[in-house]
Amino acid sequence: MMAGGFDASDGGKAERFKTLALPLLDELYTLARYLARNASDAEDAVQECYLRAFRHFDTFRGGPIKPWLFAILRNVCFAGRAGAARLTLSPDEPETAQPMWREPADTPEQAVLRRQNTDTMRRLIGELPAEFREVIVLREINDLSYRDIATVIEAPIGTVMSRLARAREQLRAAWIAADRGGAS
Repeated sequence: MMAGGFDASDGGKAERFKTLALPLLDELYTLARYLARNASDAEDAVQECYLRAFRHFDTFRGGPIKPWLFAILRNVCFAGRAGAARLTLSPDEPETAQPMWREPADTPEQAVLRRQNTDTMRRLIGELPAEFREVIVLREINDLSYRDIATVIEAPIGTVMSRLARAREQLRAAWIAADRGGAS
């Protein structure tokens, strides 16, 4: 009776869920990597997110599914870290995640510079305080609207805007400092 891990007698629930939710897997994993701080925990969090989302899919009332899934993922990540220092920086942790995006091939020199810039930006995002890191990833990497971010983090839109402005300001300052440090 199970087809592809889902109950075939569910009246199409599994197919609707797969159609709506599975295309967002990479985006969910990207956020999970920034929240969980390592690949294994991120994979576990995304899997738990999908299990919870499928289990409660009947309560989903339409509209964009992306913010709903991000909110579930966020709750999973926070619940998994309850009692521990949440979303702490591990600057010595090797970055093993591959980027979820690809750009056209560059010259070897451009490729080296792009990789250095990507690594620097990942490190700088990782060094942001948790509340700023979260909104920057949701907006700039996962392209959520301010309203959707507000839904995900359960905060007013003004708070989202403020956190984004502060995150961008901190990133800019850190980028300039890193650039100056590499040039000297």
